[in-house]
Amino acid sequence: MKKKITIIGSGFSSLAAACYLAQSGHNVTIFEKNDTIGGRARQLIKDGFTFDIGPTWYWMPDVFERFFEDFDKKPSDFYQLEKLNPAYSVYFGKDDYITIEDTLEKICIAFEKEEPGSSKILQKFIDKAQDNYNVAIKDLVYNPGVSPFELVTTKTFKKIDQFFSTIKKDVRKEFKNDRLVKILEFPVLFLGAKPSDTPSFYSFMNYADFGLGTFHPKKGMYQVILAMETLAKNLGVTFKTNAPIEKILVSNKIASGVISNGETFNSDIVLSGADYHHTETLLDSEYKQYSEAYWNKKTFAPSSLLFYVGFDKKIKNVNHHTLFFDVDFDKHAEAIYDNPEWPENPLFYASFPSITDEHVAPEGKEAGVFLIPLAPGLKDNTKLRMTYFTKIMDRFEELTSQNVRDHILFKESFCVNDFIKDYNSYKGNAYGMANTLLQTAFLRPKLKSSKVNNLYFTGQLTVPGPGVPPSLISGKLVAELINKHHSDS
Repeated sequence: MKKKITIIGSGFSSLAAACYLAQSGHNVTIFEKNDTIGGRARQLIKDGFTFDIGPTWYWMPDVFERFFEDFDKKPSDFYQLEKLNPAYSVYFGKDDYITIEDTLEKICIAFEKEEPGSSKILQKFIDKAQDNYNVAIKDLVYNPGVSPFELVTTKTFKKIDQFFSTIKKDVRKEFKNDRLVKILEFPVLFLGAKPSDTPSFYSFMNYADFGLGTFHPKKGMYQVILAMETLAKNLGVTFKTNAPIEKILVSNKIASGVISNGETFNSDIVLSGADYHHTETLLDSEYKQYSEAYWNKKTFAPSSLLFYVGFDKKIKNVNHHTLFFDVDFDKHAEAIYDNPEWPENPLFYASFPSITDEHVAPEGKEAGVFLIPLAPGLKDNTKLRMTYFTKIMDRFEELTSQNVRDHILFKESFCVNDFIKDYNSYKGNAYGMANTLLQTAFLRPKLKSSKVNNLYFTGQLTVPGPGVPPSLISGKLVAELINKHHSDS
């Protein structure tokens, strides 16, 4: 039966859920607190420059294809996708970097050059990672995290040992060259935890990296949001922006609507794609499933200090995506996960989309995004932000052998306080809850409230986990759960 459904937030998971629910015939309205949709995937437009505020990596193109296929569409109906070559480069010292190109064959050549004999080991490693990808992304993650038995299949049983070893152990067992180790450990950082805390099974991220490659939607990642908005509107979804939710209404232990801007909106079902912890603060305390102690004990993915910089010239010696691993990774990871503090010497990442895409910066100029991963919950102020901008600019200029500071037209920053203010993000985390062994699948916060009927959740803090592709999947999972529970009512 057709239901009136309120969705809180308009990020990837909310938009995906809205599309599936509207396709099933429900009356769906999305409430977004900010003035534009997209959640963390918004845009900054300034002086002819366009920046993706949030995600800048387009990985796992098959997940996007699968989403659009569910509506008899394909990504190319909405945006133009380009495979990046090189995918990215990694700096280890001054003028010293390894470039990761667009095919496994080329990457094997780069590995062989770095460590003779490593290409054969890499090929075997990626074959195993591909097998994991086929089990995980094509099957396992499309389960709603309701029962531990979802993980028990004939395919996963054969891989049981991979849930009890770690990426760090596996990589370091096979590869001795520290630079190659860092490159192979890098992809799991998207899952929000240290390689030493990430189960071996998640090596499927290495296949996503080396096997499938890195892509860029022309005009930026926000084009995916716009595509999903178009799809949702065509399916009948209504959008309300500048519409923060003040309270989720519950009557007889059943979600009955929301209050936004002082006005009551009744509905049959409430689905939140907003921060899970924040969503529960919108309920009377008796309806909260998880205590503050519960959230405080969880391993959260990092927050970030981001800078969006307009340069008046083209930047040399970098690629569209460039990683700076010239300092001690373990010390930085310790400052994020073990003893939360501002790192003394942070690793950082830089993206220059205007190298690939003429739409995002004026001719002859460069758009740069710089990101430093941080522990969530840190003190954040302008002085600290500027201190760290100076740190990474000093290193950036030294490592890439050029002056860029004198060519900055403007810079904008985004950090812990902004994640809290703009997204109600728990402790200002940027990527949700990490995918550690004890925070996988059915061990994550549930898609369906156990205390309030007709209240559901989606997004990075529930299943399957952090990242854009998992968020698309999360939206599908919760829509299926809602349809299953309300098919006869």
